[in-house]
Amino acid sequence: MPRERMEYEVLIVGAGPAGLAAAIRLKQLRPATSVCIIEKGSEVGAHILSGAVFEPRALDELLPDWRQRGAPLVTPATDDRFVFLTRQRAWRLPTPPLMRNRGNYIVSLGNLCRWLAKEAEATGVEIYAGFAGAEVMYAADGRVAGVATGAMGIGRDGQATAAFQPGVELHAKFTLFAEGCRGSLAKSLESRFGLRAGCDPQSYGIGIKELWEVAADNHHPGRVVHTIGWPLDARTYGGSFLYHLENNQVAVGFVIGLDYANPYLDPFEEFQRFKAHPAIRPTLAGGRRIAYGARALNEGGFQSIPALSFPGGHLIGCAAGFLNVPKIKGSHTAMKSGMVAAETVARQLAGEPADFRQTLAASWVWAELRAVRNIRPGFRWGLWAGLAHAAFDTYIVRGKAPWTLRQSADHRALKRADTAQPIAYPKPDGVVSFDRLSSVYLSNVHHEENQPAHLRLRRPADAIAVNYALYDSPETRYCPAGVYEIVKNPAGVPRLQINAANCVHCKTCDIKDPTQNIDWTVPEGGGGPNYPNM
Repeated sequence: MPRERMEYEVLIVGAGPAGLAAAIRLKQLRPATSVCIIEKGSEVGAHILSGAVFEPRALDELLPDWRQRGAPLVTPATDDRFVFLTRQRAWRLPTPPLMRNRGNYIVSLGNLCRWLAKEAEATGVEIYAGFAGAEVMYAADGRVAGVATGAMGIGRDGQATAAFQPGVELHAKFTLFAEGCRGSLAKSLESRFGLRAGCDPQSYGIGIKELWEVAADNHHPGRVVHTIGWPLDARTYGGSFLYHLENNQVAVGFVIGLDYANPYLDPFEEFQRFKAHPAIRPTLAGGRRIAYGARALNEGGFQSIPALSFPGGHLIGCAAGFLNVPKIKGSHTAMKSGMVAAETVARQLAGEPADFRQTLAASWVWAELRAVRNIRPGFRWGLWAGLAHAAFDTYIVRGKAPWTLRQSADHRALKRADTAQPIAYPKPDGVVSFDRLSSVYLSNVHHEENQPAHLRLRRPADAIAVNYALYDSPETRYCPAGVYEIVKNPAGVPRLQINAANCVHCKTCDIKDPTQNIDWTVPEGGGGPNYPNM
């Protein structure tokens, strides 16, 4: 069956902060421009997961009257706390300047995106949720010509079922890729156009988050708590957050850098241990967990930003990697990158010369990220050396060091299992700590069962010959959703079972696999988690 064809001037892949900001800015500059956004989640916000403490700088520029328009920024950050944990104690430390949040807001980023989507639609932007961009389309001259969405109704055997519907071709003069961290189409563009030549490999963390409804006595709207230290050892980068929103809700999360070395480390279990700490458990006591999710996040910073443009389009937001790690924020920089891309495209549509990277380099985004470029890489020396270096970079050289620390790909950091120490994790108590499957249930994850697995092995035999034999199958631990499982037949022969229906689209497997054997691709549109208020 032929695919339907739709024509636009500008196509945006992904309805996150960057994509929505780009669409709104384009319509502000060129109201008659036809703009379309496709979003793989079942609705805008369904796949959005972030802490989040939101800095409104870009929003102030995009929609200065956002307060009057009813933006869901209702809980100002008023109380910052930075804490070092040992196994039984908590020591409050001075809050680093970049982590001070006066003027910022504790938000659900998913709800903010839902609101931005309404603002975009009011300007005439067309938004299609449940449509996953599966394939980049190219013109005869090699220029990006748009995106095709995935077909629906393909069975597990790869054959069309009675419910088959072909994908849709969305053609555009310019396509902006705003898929978020480790986007599958952005990854293919980086390969085809060599966009990562001359920059460092991107590095990542995995963020695991729960939303809790807590007892009124334990709720302090506006409080922002970050911790470092236990349960991680001093060689592993990571930390936690507790953000007190409105309505007796607290966002609780844990982030671990994916450059960790021990293949026995389990980010999900580290998060469960953290919540049981004597300084953390009382906040959750008497409360109930109402949502769960996980997502990879960019940590490479300034030196990992790839080339942003190619014939027919640009990379924006976390697809390119604009997270400010020391500030623990990226939505404002993602939005600004989308706005600058929109301004660039508006000039290009008018036949004027415009360079996205040069324009972005002249903006506050570039200066902000360049100033903190050495802080995250400094933690490769361990927690204490990393903190000392961060203090030196912040207070002494003030981000103006004449050097730039380099970094390598996360998957290269993993040790072989026979050189690492196994970690014994406690059983969940069902009160503050839980198992994976009950957690995945709270993510409202859903995939059409009869479809090809969207998690693919480039070399299937390596799952046992390499991962199992050398690393004791780390994918069974670094996946926060129980997707990967080693099962043995009666003779004890192991095989890797992929439970793709559990996937919450965090992309960690695509990043951390030691031989880069796992390829995350989009499932049928609308599949995946459905995050409420996350």
